Parts: sequence; structure tokens; C-alpha cells
Amino acid sequence: MPLFNSQIHWRGIGNTVVVELLVLLALTFAVVRYVEWSSDVAQAEFMSATKPSTSDPNHSGEFSIATQPLKGRTGCPRKG
Repeated sequence: MPLFNSQIHWRGIGNTVVVELLVLLALTFAVVRYVEWSSDVAQAEFMSATKPSTSDPNHSGEFSIATQPLKGRTGCPRKG
């Protein structure tokens, strides 16, 4: 049995490889564009979430925490 069969269609194999490479290139391009798009969307959402709200008249541009003064002991009373 010979190693190289003369019945092999090299041109067909070459065409198949070229088509496979083009499909792989197109998929790679699509994945890269999707990642860029989703990254841009995520960055825009992040930036809009960090902007101060213009509807809040008391907003000073800094984060504030509402605090209440402590009166006496806090927490659960001990038994025993």
C-alpha cells in the first residue's frame, strides 16, 4: 500500500483549509468586536453610576453616611 495515493484531491483539501481559515478569522473578529462593545457598555454604565445625581439638591459630591447619636447601651441585654 503506497503512502501517497494519487487519488487524493489536493485542490479540494486546499480549498477546505482556506474556507476554514476564513471562518476562523470571521469568528475571531466577531468575538473581539463583541468584547469591545460589551466593555464600552459596561464602562458607560459604571461612569453613569458614579456621576452625582443632579436631582439631589443636598448632594455635596462626596459620599455621606447618615448617622444617629448613640444613647446609652446598644445591643442585646445580657441574661444571667
